[in-house]
Amino acid sequence: MRILIVNPNTTASMTEKIGTAARAVAAHGTEIIAVNPADGPASIEGYYDEVFSVPGLLAEITKGEAQGVAAHIIACFDDTGLEAARSLAHAPVIGIGEAAFHLASMLGHSFSVVTTLSRSIAAIETNLMKYGLAAKCAKIRACEIPVLELDHPTSNASAQISAEIERAKAEDHAEAIVLGCAGMADLAARLTLKHGIPIVDGVASAVKLAEAFGTLGLMTSKISSYAKPRAKTYLGQFSSFAPGE
Repeated sequence: MRILIVNPNTTASMTEKIGTAARAVAAHGTEIIAVNPADGPASIEGYYDEVFSVPGLLAEITKGEAQGVAAHIIACFDDTGLEAARSLAHAPVIGIGEAAFHLASMLGHSFSVVTTLSRSIAAIETNLMKYGLAAKCAKIRACEIPVLELDHPTSNASAQISAEIERAKAEDHAEAIVLGCAGMADLAARLTLKHGIPIVDGVASAVKLAEAFGTLGLMTSKISSYAKPRAKTYLGQFSSFAPGE
């Protein structure tokens, strides 16, 4: 089974970290292909960055479809471009935020999300409502850590995230924690041991769901909402994205 993981930002070191975390949980025989686009923002921190990351994401999804991967994973916690990718792809497309929320909802009465910047809270709230899981989320907490700081070896980001988890346990009565950034993927096991509650990482969660879809032979429904885009002309720099017949 081959699974494509697309980091929608252009930071290769973060893509490498994501790939390592994914391979650590993948089953024997699962091949993880971790990529990022060449064009777009270095990190995705809010709605503006998100828009400019989607064309590169979709280009990588197109390559994955041509390679015949069993599933695609979007490794941005905001689930950037998820609906567009599902419309493009026949193989299942899983957002790491969506995957983590669903798993966390089954591990305790409620969970809190610990993310990077407060500007991400609104997007996460919107996704939780869209997925029907808003009632399971006690609170979304931001550490005010820029995304790229997670990739810096001298950063104290891990300590700040850990402190926010303690506050979530004490103040939110959270029974599980969702780590709200793909760049936190390498912290989940250590933080679970430290805090004594489930710490859910979206990358690992998405890999196991992708393997399940692949094993069951499930594909994205094309009957309506995620139907293939209608053929039409796209002009200018987006002409290569024009849907064909």
